[in-house]
Amino acid sequence: MGTVELLTAAGVGSGAEVIVPSYATAEAAEAVRAAGALPVFADIDPRNFCLDPAAVTTALTSRTAAIVPVPLFGHPVDHTGLRAVAREHGLLVIEQPEIEQDDMAGHDTTRTAHAARRANAAYLDARLTGVLTPAVAPGVEHRYHSYVVRVPGNGRPDRDAFARALRARGVRCRVPVQTPVHRTPAFRRELWLVETERAADECLALPVDAGMTRRELQRVVSACNALGGLLPVAA
Repeated sequence: MGTVELLTAAGVGSGAEVIVPSYATAEAAEAVRAAGALPVFADIDPRNFCLDPAAVTTALTSRTAAIVPVPLFGHPVDHTGLRAVAREHGLLVIEQPEIEQDDMAGHDTTRTAHAARRANAAYLDARLTGVLTPAVAPGVEHRYHSYVVRVPGNGRPDRDAFARALRARGVRCRVPVQTPVHRTPAFRRELWLVETERAADECLALPVDAGMTRRELQRVVSACNALGGLLPVAA
């Protein structure tokens, strides 16, 4: 069953509120709306980019019926923290799955791809300077669907300038979440979610594909380290 069907089966519909992340795709919010409920956006944990249990608690109202967390970039959600909040307040937790192409392949192929990406991520972790490499919670297996770093500085102009400079050096990169869901026309809310806004301004996904060679990984390292993180922005 999908998220819409699970919400409907649990009686979550008109008049109910469901807490979802804004730093993600719109799928969770769309599923909540399709079930007839109102999506309510809560902030993320800056370490894993997933819903922060403390922020969820702050967003609760008497109409809150469920939480729909979304694992992001291959890092799982904080199941322990979110389920503790849910138990305390009598809420349903339905995780919106993060589907990547190799997750639809055979088990052995998927396992091999995950292992290769983790090895590539470890290589980058050990060598990158000038960017903040991904954090991984203790005891958690990160699948690295995306290798998302933070470009330190004063926000989006610095991150975007850094991305342009990387591309000019032949390094593929992308902004993983262009616009938080609560700032899109379909779900616009007058909210200021501090960590969500910061992630939208600072984050950049670097290549970490399973098939990358050591030479390709070294090209990423050399390009990033040559830039030294923050780039000056012309006045």
